[in-house]
Formats: sequence, structure tokens, C-alpha cells
Amino acid sequence: MFMALLMLALREVRAADYALKARELAPGVYVVEGTNADFAPANGCNIINTGFIVTGAGVLVINTGPSRRYGEALRALIARTTRQPVARVIHLNQHPDYFLGNQAFADVPRAATPATRAGMQREAKAYEDNLYRLCGDWMRGTEALLPDVDAGPGLATLGGREIELLELDGHTGSDLVLIDRASGIAFAGGLVFARRIPTTPHARLPEWQGSLARLAALPLRRVVPSHGPVDGGIEGLQSTVRYLGWLDARLRRGAAQGLDINELLRLPVPEEFRAWAAFETEYPRNVMQLYPRYEQPLLQR
Repeated sequence: MFMALLMLALREVRAADYALKARELAPGVYVVEGTNADFAPANGCNIINTGFIVTGAGVLVINTGPSRRYGEALRALIARTTRQPVARVIHLNQHPDYFLGNQAFADVPRAATPATRAGMQREAKAYEDNLYRLCGDWMRGTEALLPDVDAGPGLATLGGREIELLELDGHTGSDLVLIDRASGIAFAGGLVFARRIPTTPHARLPEWQGSLARLAALPLRRVVPSHGPVDGGIEGLQSTVRYLGWLDARLRRGAAQGLDINELLRLPVPEEFRAWAAFETEYPRNVMQLYPRYEQPLLQR
């Protein structure tokens, strides 16, 4: 009986292991790729691409994942990859999988823009409740630990590495892009999705499209999307532009024609977008979250 219980406990531990892997994109620049899917118990809510940069003056961590357990796994992965200590965490926007792993980084400064910090403060409890509902035991012990330092745009040198932060917006009210100057790699946060339908709970499409235009004009060698395959990063930037343009036009035409949400959702969608991850869940949310803004001005007239 004891052995049976022990084996069951070991299976539960293995089942709850994120099995994170660090992939080196350039010397000292690592990405930790998540599943290209929607939040689900099968993936432990691990759908984000986090990362870290070994600077010579400590490790800069880029987002901490969706849960305490993920944050602990990420910290252990960093320790296995480099002897340098973690020096700082940077959060690129306010969404839950960018910061709910923070308990594992309570001993280091955790930075985000003032707008992102305010958004996290407003919504942290709702984020916790929602991810507990979606992913259950993977979230056990997770409590929001907010950033404690302001971040802003500009260029900083860490251990000889030049790190540039751009503050853009549109996906949320404040979207940081982190660029490692030596490698030309940009961690684009929620502005870029690769082969996945974007999330839009805080989105403003015109501002988002403007931010992508600025990003596309930069001399970048590689773009790490927030969600989706890293190898599709530059193409992901271009396809995110296409999707947002198509979605904006679809919503404008629907409002002009007086369609309700159900009628809009029944319209055909280009096969390119239908083939993306999370289409069945995320596309209807896009429409429900954004369409009222297109309807309201016409209804007021």
C-alpha cells in the first residue's frame, strides 16, 4: 500500500513538472518557450515565451511565467545554465503570465512601467482566480507578488551589455519591448504573436498597429514573440500586422452593416487565421471584447 501511494505521489510530481528548457539564441541570450495553445491544465497555463540574458553583472530575467511553480522552475533552470546570480526581473506588460511567477524572485528587484504596475495592482486578484479556475493544481501556492521598481524607456549597460527598452502600447496600455543591442534580438512582449490568435482584453487596435509599424522599422535580427514559436518571430510580426488589419476591417464593416455579434461570428475567416493556435477560443473573445467599441458610435448617431 505504501509503495502504491509513493508511486502515485511520484507520478503527480512528474505530471506537475514544467520541464522548462533554455534555448540559447545568441551568446548569453536565452528563451524558454511555452506551448502554442490557450491556457489549459494540460500545459499548466504555460503558454508564454519567457527569457533571460546573462550580462556579466548578473542575470536579467524577462517575465516570470504564470504560476509560483513556473517561477521556481525558471529560477532553477537559470541556476543550471549559469553561475551568475539573478540580478533583476523585467515585466513587459501587465498580463498574468508575465508576473505570477514572481514569488520565486522575491529577493531581487522586479521592474515594470508605472502603467503596467497600476494594471497589475488592479487586476491581480482576478488573474489569480481565473488561472486557478483554468489550470487548477498547477497554480497551488501562487499569490501575486507585484513589481517593486519602475522601468521606463531608454538604454542601459549591464555588465557590458547594452539593453534598450522601448515603451509602446496597443496590446495593453504599456507594452515594453526589450532589445539586446549586441545580438539584435528583441523580446517583443504582447505586441507580437506567432501562429496564434492574439489576446485582446486591453487592446486598442490603432495604437497596436502603430506600435508594430515602429517595431518593423527597427534593424532587428530576431523577434521573440510573447506566444508562439520563436522561429516564427519576424514572420509573426508581419502576420500580427495582417491579422489586426483584417480584424479592424471586419469589425468596421460589421458595425456599418448593423450585424450583431452572433452574425459577425458566423462570417467566414481566412484559412491562415483559422489554422492558428487558440482560434476556437481566442477569436470569439477578440470579437466580444472589441466589437462594442465599433458599434457604439453608430448606435449613438
